[in-house]
Amino acid sequence: MAMAPLIFALMPTSASAIPLFNRQTGQNCLACHAGGQFPELTNYGRLFKMTGYTLGVRTVSVSLMALGSVSKVANTSKSDDPAADFQKNDKPIFATASLFLGGKITDNIGAFTQFTWDPYAITTDSGKFKGQFGADNMDIRYADRFIGESHDVIFGVSVNDNPSVTDPWNTAAAWMQYVPVPSPTSSQFIDGASPYPGLSAGGNVAGVNAYAFVNQLVYVEAGDYRTAKGLFSFMKAGLKDADVTKLRGNNPYVRIALSQNWGASSLMVGATHMTARIYDDPLDTSDPSTVHRFRDEIVDAQYQYLLDPHTLTAQLVVTHNQHVYPVGQANQPVAFVDSQGNALPLTSSADKTNLVRAKFSYVYQARYGGSFSLFDLTGSTNTANQTSGYDPATLKITSSPAANAPSTRVNGSLTGNPATRGMTYETFWMPIQNLRVGLQYTVYEKFNGARDNYDGFGRNAGDNNSLFLYAWTAY
Repeated sequence: MAMAPLIFALMPTSASAIPLFNRQTGQNCLACHAGGQFPELTNYGRLFKMTGYTLGVRTVSVSLMALGSVSKVANTSKSDDPAADFQKNDKPIFATASLFLGGKITDNIGAFTQFTWDPYAITTDSGKFKGQFGADNMDIRYADRFIGESHDVIFGVSVNDNPSVTDPWNTAAAWMQYVPVPSPTSSQFIDGASPYPGLSAGGNVAGVNAYAFVNQLVYVEAGDYRTAKGLFSFMKAGLKDADVTKLRGNNPYVRIALSQNWGASSLMVGATHMTARIYDDPLDTSDPSTVHRFRDEIVDAQYQYLLDPHTLTAQLVVTHNQHVYPVGQANQPVAFVDSQGNALPLTSSADKTNLVRAKFSYVYQARYGGSFSLFDLTGSTNTANQTSGYDPATLKITSSPAANAPSTRVNGSLTGNPATRGMTYETFWMPIQNLRVGLQYTVYEKFNGARDNYDGFGRNAGDNNSLFLYAWTAY
């Protein structure tokens, strides 16, 4: 099997090699992670996070994570350049690795910081790859807990670089997609790259959040995000300014959730709101008229059943996003025309999108498991999103760069509508607590607004169906 060398190369030399927080608490992975699936948290894991990663003793504050994978796209023939559109297709790769630093610093201060190496982050003009090592998720906390006869209150303050990375539930935008996504374009249609809940501000920004969890029932969090600079520059370490989001002014974030535990079950329902103002060009923040304005609204729910040897998790997230464009990008003519040569509508001044994402997973004996996911993205049609269309000179769809309006194969959109719908089947095996081997198959019923010929060159949504085999280890 093509993945066998990778699996054995990534396998730890001893089952006693455990991640950072396990060394700190002395607990097995199952204590914090549902069915041993990192990073999905149990109730104990959520309390560990909310109390600032401070339970247990100080220990070696370093952990490592690595991923090896193979991605295979169903159809690579409808492309001008398959080598570019489907890099490393059906070939095993060392996909990514992360270094974690953190854990207990004092009785009230702890941290979770991640730095990630991407061997395929940059493609040169000659088609070769260059790696990049940079800051990833960061969450540095002060927390305390007060327990009395009638109350149990956890409160804290977090300095972090990614809205919702502070969230203790895996329905949060930062956590619902958990398997790292390899950079080569053969992985562009796997489950991790399909529509997932997200907050428009993205990562590598700088936020300060205050939160409280009252009687293990009510969770409230509020914070504000700005550009990572000055004292917070370490949150974008290793990344170029052109690749980092630049925010204008204050960008508030609010999260509320109700949580209830009974027996082996737990249930959470919650909501998140965030507004973000993002400069169009991260290298030029001198003109406020170039700012994009976003409003994100998320409603989510999670149910867990944890009773050895069974682990069952059900998650549902519904998101609504509004994007208001800068004046200079709204109500503009586009280069394409319709098949009769008539002008298309002007670009929109604002777009709205809605996403429904559901996932059901089951693990037996913290060793064997499977999951089934559904995703359905809908939204407004905008001619600004058309990367394929009829060239006004020839009235034909063309991919020639010399054309007046060159179209895009594979990733192109003939409709200008984001509608994408599909599902993912997954099976996985954890031979030891540090290693997870999984196989995913993602099926598309619709892509970029259409089932058939979505790019104008005959590519159908089903051509993007993708198989993804991975070996994922952390120790």
